[in-house]
Amino acid sequence: MRRGCISLGQIKCDECGCLIPYPDRYLAIEETAGVTTRLCVDCALKKNYARYKVEKGEQVLTFFGD
Repeated sequence: MRRGCISLGQIKCDECGCLIPYPDRYLAIEETAGVTTRLCVDCALKKNYARYKVEKGEQVLTFFGD
């Protein structure tokens, strides 16, 4: 299951290792084994888990599909 989250500080991206400061967004992917992977916005975009779409005339980042 994928969840879009807001960092409360000191969250680390599991892909690139960067710290995700408060109040940046990140993606939490919960896998079947109970393991949670956290990805920063840049890594989520590179892996095609996130995308930008136009909604009400504004460009919005979304972690969810169509």
